[in-house]
Amino acid sequence: MRRAFDMSDARTSRRTLLTAAALATAGLTACGGEPEDDSDGDGLDNVTVGLIPIVDVAPLYLGQEQGFFEDEGIELELTFADGGAAIVPGVASGEFDFGFSNVTSLLLAQSSGLPVQIVANGVASTGEAGNDFGAVMVAADSPIQDAAGLAGATVAVNTVNNIGDTTIRESVRKAGGDPSAVEFIPFGFPEMPAQLEQGTVDAVWVVEPFKSQIEAAGGRAVAWNYVDAAPDLTVAAFFTTTEKTEAEADLVERFTTAVERSLQYATDNPDEVRRITGTYTEIPDDVREAMTLPAWPTEINRDSIETLAELGTTDGIFENAPDVNALLP
Repeated sequence: MRRAFDMSDARTSRRTLLTAAALATAGLTACGGEPEDDSDGDGLDNVTVGLIPIVDVAPLYLGQEQGFFEDEGIELELTFADGGAAIVPGVASGEFDFGFSNVTSLLLAQSSGLPVQIVANGVASTGEAGNDFGAVMVAADSPIQDAAGLAGATVAVNTVNNIGDTTIRESVRKAGGDPSAVEFIPFGFPEMPAQLEQGTVDAVWVVEPFKSQIEAAGGRAVAWNYVDAAPDLTVAAFFTTTEKTEAEADLVERFTTAVERSLQYATDNPDEVRRITGTYTEIPDDVREAMTLPAWPTEINRDSIETLAELGTTDGIFENAPDVNALLP
């Protein structure tokens, strides 16, 4: 069995972020002067966005297809990163103009000195226990019946010392269990159904489409960690550097407008979400039809971000307290 990460893993993550921050700052200083002309031959501004291929980012693909970004004078280039952890330093270094990341990663980046700022909502919990796009799952024959039962268990999360384990600890805490007794082990989301079936771990935290895949195999949810963490939790957001929000304020505003139109379109057209997800992922048709979609509100839930900052502070994943005011527009 893989070992669980301890706080040295959080320190390693912070060192990585601080190194990226130094490189990014040097790069921004070296550039100086006026922003480069990144427009194409049609007069549209070329904008790159770092993403990972999951259901959460479907609105951007729909917005691109519907012409929302072109309406704002933007030629959108959607680029897959190796993982969410690569997107934050990618934006800070200028590899991407904008990125998509979970809020805890952004709080960690901000508290570690990376000059990042949220510019638009990304994805949110539905706020409904029993009907959310993420959950802690166990096998059908598991003795674990609720979140309190996760105390003393091994739970797979995609990244340790991040939004998964802090929200799961809150589920355990609210159910009357000991949150410090949960052992977290890192596995990628695609690996988790097999790890649960093989008994490598006692439980897995998954998002769609892996939640539906485990349910189809007889698995069941024992905790709805996003719902337990905060009402209508803002899970992830689109962000850029604070330098870009100041030097290219007009571009950032136009990008934000197009994203918000895309989020609203996804909210109003769930069948279109299921369709377009099949164009950039390998999720089978039957799974896409069965999966629970997240919420895509246009408004950022500031209270929920402050809650994530508090949970991360309680769990000791921030070396310095994050500044929510600096992170939010």
